[in-house]
Amino acid sequence: MKKIILSAFALSALTISAQAADKNPDALVTHTEMGYIQTDGNTKTKTFNLDANVKKAWGKHQTSLKLDGQYGSADDVEVKNKYLIEVNYDYSFTQILAFNYLAGYKSDRYAGFAYQAYTGPGLKYQAIKNDAHDLSLNGNILYSSDKSYTQPRDTNNYSGYRAALVYGWDILKNLKFTQEASFRGSFEDSSNYFAHSKTAFASKLSDMFSAGISYKLDYVNKPLAAKTTDSTFTFNLIMDY
Repeated sequence: MKKIILSAFALSALTISAQAADKNPDALVTHTEMGYIQTDGNTKTKTFNLDANVKKAWGKHQTSLKLDGQYGSADDVEVKNKYLIEVNYDYSFTQILAFNYLAGYKSDRYAGFAYQAYTGPGLKYQAIKNDAHDLSLNGNILYSSDKSYTQPRDTNNYSGYRAALVYGWDILKNLKFTQEASFRGSFEDSSNYFAHSKTAFASKLSDMFSAGISYKLDYVNKPLAAKTTDSTFTFNLIMDY
């Protein structure tokens, strides 16, 4: 029996180092996590995940792009195929309060969705920001559109909302804890809602690289597929530019 497990490697193709970003608040900043696991022998599986963030600020303005994708197969049969793209724009009124505009697109065929698209304005509140802790809260009013993967003619358009938080804690100089959580729902149907959570630890290996683990949880209260919950546990190598 031959078993190969490859995990935790990262790629990024953008410039500007983290140290430069600390000196220049308007610098382009990227954070990339990528992991790959392959097994051969009695079982043949492949799992790939990517979690990337890009941020750029200029004065009171800031834009960010988030890409989160996961793919998996077992015995050459696809078992997971999902990805999320989100774009945020912030305009700071003060150091703690900003206008926010969100646009998102998510595809998860094994949850039964060809796509989920949502967009709308909101506010961002910087609740905590110091040397050890960083907590931001977002609230948005959204227009959403969910399209079924199994029934392509079925599309649910509705007005809704999303509440989200991002928390970071520098536990030690080379150890960081991160918690992300969001809750998105419909004003018209209170049983139509979605929840997402990501819990992660990262340990610095150098100025650029870190080793990390993360646990992601996606919950759909009215799934178009059989299950309501999808979870992913990964080991990653992280690159910060």
